[in-house]
Amino acid sequence: MATLTVTAKGQVTLKKELLQHLGVKPGQKIEVDTLPDGQLAMKAAPRKGSWEEIYGLLAGKTGKIATVEEMNEAIRQGWAGEK
Repeated sequence: MATLTVTAKGQVTLKKELLQHLGVKPGQKIEVDTLPDGQLAMKAAPRKGSWEEIYGLLAGKTGKIATVEEMNEAIRQGWAGEK
């Protein structure tokens, strides 16, 4: 169990290992729910990215440009559990 210190402003800093356990990276948000008996439950907040944010994310990262047919085949194989 980790012990955290509350600052004079009522803030706490989560230790690196706790953030890693949650899978949270800098800039991401954490959701906190109140539970009975003074307990809290926290989890990484779902990311709400837009298409514009991910468009071109892989540009220049591969040496090949996939055709629509190759992308459709990769999707089919993924859904079929073949890859």
